[in-house]
Amino acid sequence: MTTSPPPAPPASGRGVFETGLKGLCPRCGAKTLFEGLANFAPKCRACQLDLSAFNVGDGPAAFLTLIVGALVTGLAIALELTVEPPFWVHILLWVPITAAAVIGTLRVAKGMLISAEYRNSAREGRVRDE
Repeated sequence: MTTSPPPAPPASGRGVFETGLKGLCPRCGAKTLFEGLANFAPKCRACQLDLSAFNVGDGPAAFLTLIVGALVTGLAIALELTVEPPFWVHILLWVPITAAAVIGTLRVAKGMLISAEYRNSAREGRVRDE
């Protein structure tokens, strides 16, 4: 496994949210974080930061599913108690809204998490042999 150089301080004024929202490299700020819709590039084309060394896993998707699910559930209950629409209206309304919200925010969440990992020098845990 290749190692990345030690983190450099981020450019002033660039926060984790902005980095994730714009898909910026956490080290140099170039728009090189993503290669596809939500796939990370293997490395930054500008500063050569090894992005494959970071592991965001399924955390962003799991958190977004829980957060969006809670919001949609609350909205669906409010709609049911106020308007009492037929069940098919709920399905036609909430399934696409939930899917769009999770998929639409996944890229931002993944970018924010990789930026936070970089800033905090987070690495995989190791067990010391004694």
